[in-house]
Amino acid sequence: MYLQTTLEIEIYYLLMAFGFLDLATSIGKSVHGFPLWVIEISDKPGEEETEPAFKYIGNVHGDEPVGRELLIYLANWLCDNYLTDPLATLIVENVHLHILPSMNPDGYSLRKRGNANEVDLNRDFPDQFFPLNYNEDSRQPETRAIINWAKDIRFTASATLHGGALVANYPWDGTKDRSTSYFGCPDDETFQFMASIYSHSHYNMSTSKEFPGGITNGASWYPIYGGMQDWNYIHAGCFELTLEVSDNKWPNAAELPIIWRYNKMSLLNLVASLVKTGLHGRIYSSHDGRPLPGIISITGINYTVRAGKTFADYHRLLAPKDKYEVVATMPGYKSKNTTIWLDEGAVSLDFVLDPEFTVKGSVLQNDYDCNCNNKRTLEFVHFLGGFHLELYLIFIATLGFLCLLLLRRGKLKFSTQRLSPVAKRTAVV
Repeated sequence: MYLQTTLEIEIYYLLMAFGFLDLATSIGKSVHGFPLWVIEISDKPGEEETEPAFKYIGNVHGDEPVGRELLIYLANWLCDNYLTDPLATLIVENVHLHILPSMNPDGYSLRKRGNANEVDLNRDFPDQFFPLNYNEDSRQPETRAIINWAKDIRFTASATLHGGALVANYPWDGTKDRSTSYFGCPDDETFQFMASIYSHSHYNMSTSKEFPGGITNGASWYPIYGGMQDWNYIHAGCFELTLEVSDNKWPNAAELPIIWRYNKMSLLNLVASLVKTGLHGRIYSSHDGRPLPGIISITGINYTVRAGKTFADYHRLLAPKDKYEVVATMPGYKSKNTTIWLDEGAVSLDFVLDPEFTVKGSVLQNDYDCNCNNKRTLEFVHFLGGFHLELYLIFIATLGFLCLLLLRRGKLKFSTQRLSPVAKRTAVV
């Protein structure tokens, strides 16, 4: 009980010290009823913006407490150095960072791996290969809290912090035949890139003799089923890593400042990579300029990213130094595609999609937006029969083309939400 109160006091005084008491929210409760506190760090906390969201989760396993302490260090450092350190300022102003220091407060207080019901929370998520954990009623409250949280917030990427090794682990975590062998997901190159950001920013993770470059595919290390990492990628559209941040699961408290120093730049650079790299943009309708919650896909990669419902912003993580064909689609609109070269910087790419029109009889109709059933419209269309209809169609096409040029020339001035200022190149398709 004392240990749980200690974490709550840590978070309370952290937020109070910087006037951020309203930034702590509970996403649920543990088996024993302890709140699962989340700290949101942003220049506009609680507001929906066109910025990517990132989440850190610590203490998934109760006997691996280093992660929870590192995340408290991280929150302190960001609040302390905002507006004085460029990296802290970049993160606060361009990312919505969510920090859950302890997913398993009961296990921590008991010094056990599982929760109060002795369930390993990193085996409690629905699995893609085997029928595990699909009964919602049988899931642990901590697992349900994470799933509901991921449904409420569209996270671009995330990472969980563990102990007992020193390596950055990426999907897939399991295999179809339960073998211990490399099994990459569709975004294997991107995940390797993300894992390498963490390992090469670390004091010595990348020099590992056991794991080349300090990274590993989960299934090639040891396969697990019901893990949080794979579930995030499949069901939440979130690119998640599993970070083993300390060889010693429960080190002496005096060692924590050293472990923090070793992991500090890794934790910061992984979050900052959301805006320093990748593809970012919005999808609009050429008809009325409204945002479209469409889908972004990359030719050759069997994975899609959905744009947000409010601002139609999307954030697609990709490995740099490669050429990609990007496709934007939306029901009721013509898809568009373009080719980009992604180097070390980020690319900002907006899409303007044209509605699909069909001609039914002699009536020009938009299947999704137009209602042409009234009498006056029909009379007018009959008047436009024959040669007049051809002139009318040419006039409409010319007018639409001019409107599209004006929209592009004005660079979509109706957009009031800013994208990351670190985007290196900007384009509108």
